[in-house]
Formats: sequence, C-alpha cells, structure tokens
Amino acid sequence: MPKIYNLFISHSWTYGEAYEKLVSLLDAAPRFAYRNYSVPKDDPVHDAANVTELYDAIKAQMKFCHVVLIISGVYATYSKWITREIRCATKDLSKPIIGVRPWGSKRISKEVEDAADRVVAWNTNSIVSAIRDLSI
Repeated sequence: MPKIYNLFISHSWTYGEAYEKLVSLLDAAPRFAYRNYSVPKDDPVHDAANVTELYDAIKAQMKFCHVVLIISGVYATYSKWITREIRCATKDLSKPIIGVRPWGSKRISKEVEDAADRVVAWNTNSIVSAIRDLSI
C-alpha cells in the first residue's frame, strides 16, 4: 500500500480554476495517493464569525498535513489569507511549503517564493516529487 500524503492546497478562491487544475494534476499522478485538506470555496468554514475563527479553522485543517502547496501566482502577493496561511504553516505548525508556479507564468509572488522550501513547475512530476521529498 503506497503512502497517503495529506495536503493543504492554499489558493485564492477568486482563482478557483487554477485550484481545480492542480487537483487534476495530482489525481493523474501514477502511484500517488493523497487526501486533500484544503478549504474549497463552498466549505462551511467560510461562515466563520470572524478572522480569528477562520484562521483557527484553517489551522485545524492544516495541522494534519504533510506539506502545504501554494499556487504562487503574483495575485498571492496581495492576498491577506495566503499571507496568514504561510504564517500558520511556518510559524504555528512548522510545515514545509511548496510553491507551485502557475502554468505559463514567469513571475511568482515574492512572499511565496521567500517562504517556500521549494518552488516547482506546473507539472505533475515536479509537484509530486517535491511532495515526496519534503513531506514530514
């Protein structure tokens, strides 16, 4: 039985299509099993009463993960929530971060680049390889 990797995929809900495409890449990986602990757009956690409650809910999801993936488009630079998720992963939980360079993108968020243990290309092999290498 292969190892099952627990993943938290940080993403902007505004750019949900990129999230869905990343999940499709992971689903297509041969001999790779994972559980997705990310917070999709329709998750009830969005009904949190305040920022602290939402942060705590995300932290509760993230704590079971082996690694945090961040779709690192330049939009991530302007996302308060991705900033908070980076802080949660690095300071609160000591989780490794993989920045995933969006398909065709030359630039990525400086904040994600600085926080990432590794930045990988938008392809299944490089993403899965980084997950296997960095999972705790």
